[in-house]
Amino acid sequence: MPGRNSGAGLMGTLRSLAEALISRLPPRLQPMARWRFIKFGAVGASGTVINIAVLYVAQEYLLSFIADFHSRLNYSIALAITCATISNFYWNRRLTWRDRRHEIHHSALFLFFKYVMAAGLSIVVQSLLTKWLAIYLHYILANLVAIVVASVCNFVANDRMTFRRRAKIQPPNAAATPPADVHDKP
Repeated sequence: MPGRNSGAGLMGTLRSLAEALISRLPPRLQPMARWRFIKFGAVGASGTVINIAVLYVAQEYLLSFIADFHSRLNYSIALAITCATISNFYWNRRLTWRDRRHEIHHSALFLFFKYVMAAGLSIVVQSLLTKWLAIYLHYILANLVAIVVASVCNFVANDRMTFRRRAKIQPPNAAATPPADVHDKP
């Protein structure tokens, strides 16, 4: 199918370009900038658009009946983070950690719970930082800064906890049987 091959070629080209750019970074930054983190960033960017859009619509229109700005902002932030988290979970599961399949008994709801738990710290950081920065900056700008700060924490937590690699299970006798060349000679 021509469309499928051109899509695979485009992804290969994008990956090669990304790897070339990453190789120019200092060695300490290279592991974070690998292809999985780039996909995570793309998903996060789409989540940021959803977050900002929901925050704005909720703050300016949907919850405008709440007179107190800060009370309205609390509800608006909660709604924005919830919508962005659901979207990010879906796309991270489908794109970023697609290669890490989970056991059949792990439902999407269970993985979503783990995702939210792993991202919990970054959600708290984002909420508190947005509220604090909103004192000094426009709330949209404050939210953008908070999202950037919380993103690295979110990636590490989800890579290590929610979508972690499963250890390969060795047969029970594999460790007990020494290789043939290790035996003592008489």
